[in-house]
Amino acid sequence: MTYKTLDDVNLAKKTVLVRVDINVPVEDGQVTDDTRVRRILPTLEAIFDKGGKPVLLAHFGRPKGQRVPGMSLSVVGGTLESLSGHPVRFASDCIGEAAASAIAAQETGEIVLLENTRFHAGEEANDPDFAQALADLGDIYVNDAFSAAHRAHASTEGIARLMPSVAGRNMAAELKALEGALSAPERPVVAVVGGAKVSTKLDLIGNLLEKVDAVVIGGGMANTFLAAEGKPVGKSLCEHDMLDTAREIAARAKQAGCDLILPVDVVVAEAFAANSPNRTVPADACPDDMMILDAGDETVALIARRFESARTVVWNGPLGAFEITPFDRATVAAANKVAELTTAGKLLSVAGGGDTVAALNAAGAVDRFSYVSTAGGAFLEWMEGKTLPGVAALG
Repeated sequence: MTYKTLDDVNLAKKTVLVRVDINVPVEDGQVTDDTRVRRILPTLEAIFDKGGKPVLLAHFGRPKGQRVPGMSLSVVGGTLESLSGHPVRFASDCIGEAAASAIAAQETGEIVLLENTRFHAGEEANDPDFAQALADLGDIYVNDAFSAAHRAHASTEGIARLMPSVAGRNMAAELKALEGALSAPERPVVAVVGGAKVSTKLDLIGNLLEKVDAVVIGGGMANTFLAAEGKPVGKSLCEHDMLDTAREIAARAKQAGCDLILPVDVVVAEAFAANSPNRTVPADACPDDMMILDAGDETVALIARRFESARTVVWNGPLGAFEITPFDRATVAAANKVAELTTAGKLLSVAGGGDTVAALNAAGAVDRFSYVSTAGGAFLEWMEGKTLPGVAALG
């Protein structure tokens, strides 16, 4: 799709309303992970460089249209000020007199942070009057929150219809990475799809079969595919009611010329616990009293060979129970293989999803992928081929 960016607009002396995602984890009044705050810094600097005054719109938690003191965005102000190096002026509301007064008093080089948009029911309802009240506060709208773009809310979609609207640096980078991975990728393309259940990834797999050359199935969902082939899975996590669906997916993959890559060997244990006694067996030899918790070394080698012949890798979900050792081995090894090929300039690698980011962080590979999305639902819906309202509104 076509959309404008910060490079396409004049921001001199303009009040720039910037939708950001700074919905960060907080404990005892302190931000414990500032990744999302760091991600918006390039957009803020670009606005300052172009002579604009940034005013931030954001949600925090799920107050459901009520003013909940414990979900005030004021808690993020100190972190934002420290990381950006700019003074932050906090407004006690995101519309009305409180917001307008803070913006009127905004000095050059200062950031205005408006209160949680979800304190108003009109936000999630995408109420036209609420969207207009937001739009009345500024001159230009910038959406830099791809992670919230799958929601048709007033601050993500409604406002973009009411005023000149462009993509921020983070949004533009995300869209460029995703378009490069799926819309017009360099081939061959290999997708890694992991996770616990096939049922949660049906739309994703269905969309990928038509767009990629191979799909690696990992995690608990691989057990369902193995069972669909008649292989024993013992006490493993397995959706036995999805076996016909798994067989249908396999048939569709064959028809589309897309290779479906399943484990050829698996790591089994008696219990889902850290350092549980385990051994590696062929994928068709899981004992009845054991469970599959990871892919084996032969499977990792098979996947690595596919990575070596690929030009693009798209990754969503771990290959095993990566949260507990030693069942993180396959995910770590495969992630580092992708990172190695990416660093060598042989691969474009794009990854996203909560578990995926955690797994790549644990593997020490996250900084060596071409792009890692911090968006959960939005990343997944994009990969499923769905239209994201917040992105469509920029077109």
